[in-house]
Amino acid sequence: MILKDKKIILGVTGSIAAYKSAYLLRFLVKEGADVQVIMTRSAKEFISPVTMSALSGKPVLGSFFETTDGTWHSHVDLGLWADLMLIAPASANSMGKMASAICDNLLLTTYLSAKCPVFIAPAMDLDMYRHPANLKNIETLTAYGAHVIEPGVGELASGLHGKGRMEEPENIVKIIKAFFSGQIEHTKGELTGQKFLVNAGPTYERIDPVRYIGNFSSGKMGYQIAEVLAEKGAEVILISGPVSIKTEHPRIHIVPVVSAQEMNDECLKHFPACNGAVLSAAVADYTPLITADKKIKSSKHELTLQLHATEDIAKNLGSIKTKAQLLVGFALETDNAAQNATKKLAQKNLDFIVLNSLENKGAGFGVDTNQVTIIDKNNNIQEFALKSKRQVAEDIVDKLISISLKQSTT
Repeated sequence: MILKDKKIILGVTGSIAAYKSAYLLRFLVKEGADVQVIMTRSAKEFISPVTMSALSGKPVLGSFFETTDGTWHSHVDLGLWADLMLIAPASANSMGKMASAICDNLLLTTYLSAKCPVFIAPAMDLDMYRHPANLKNIETLTAYGAHVIEPGVGELASGLHGKGRMEEPENIVKIIKAFFSGQIEHTKGELTGQKFLVNAGPTYERIDPVRYIGNFSSGKMGYQIAEVLAEKGAEVILISGPVSIKTEHPRIHIVPVVSAQEMNDECLKHFPACNGAVLSAAVADYTPLITADKKIKSSKHELTLQLHATEDIAKNLGSIKTKAQLLVGFALETDNAAQNATKKLAQKNLDFIVLNSLENKGAGFGVDTNQVTIIDKNNNIQEFALKSKRQVAEDIVDKLISISLKQSTT
């Protein structure tokens, strides 16, 4: 049995089609799957949690904690537990929240935490389904890697006839079985089958065993870029300096480094096998010429450090970049920003450069927002407003994809 012992989360949202989820659950359990049902509050108005609990053999989840004894239902643990997440029926409301990362219930927070493949079976009336806003949300979810099970055409609850009926439970089970048997790809993202290198965070340049030269980079920007690339189907080599953040996306492979030399060596090692690289790390420009093996004792006398320049990673990769590869650099400037960034763009053989300035409030190190300008090698300039680093990462990856598509057609 293909589904035997497979851990599946079945999410049920508020739709008249929720009655079909009972049949779907029964079929999944009959196939040997271990199913945990999560229902939204409005879903419980269409079908009883008692029914779903009886069919699954375990309590239905719907809230973050139990009011009787305070038991906590961790969306993170649920996202790690599952082999697959299936939301059926998926209402227009829930899909809109999923596309916008709004998580006001347990089902939506679990979706955002899920490390497993996600399948979505929409169900709604004809006019709701074909509304441009809903179709855009479906496109967004597909771009994030979700598998959307197209609704059927037929008689709808409103009395209209058209597209919007949730696919029949037995057909959904066939699709899930086809997925686990390898007949369906794990993602439909634009970057499926491609590999990208991303570097992130600071480097620490050792002075002695307890001191170093570093900077204030948190690595947030680079990690967000890696997440977006992975969500769009790419395999990502994330070469990371010392940071306190983590990622558990299965397509992100972290290579930890400390110094600028280590980061340079790992970038040169992995770049030739990649379709491109996004160099967002704040690599130290200088490193001590001599390092002490033992702690330098403090004294009242001045201490002079002799520094030498580190390797220019962007320039090194630019020198070996092929026509089939893309290279994206970053420029953090405090003065003559556009002029300096354009100069780096040409000198380092970049396809485009992401410019941000410490003069912009809310941009730079240690914050969750950024304000950037993208300049490409054709001198096209795009200026963006202050956004979350996640949104900035999406803008950068969108630019990367647009250039990649142009290259593939020329």
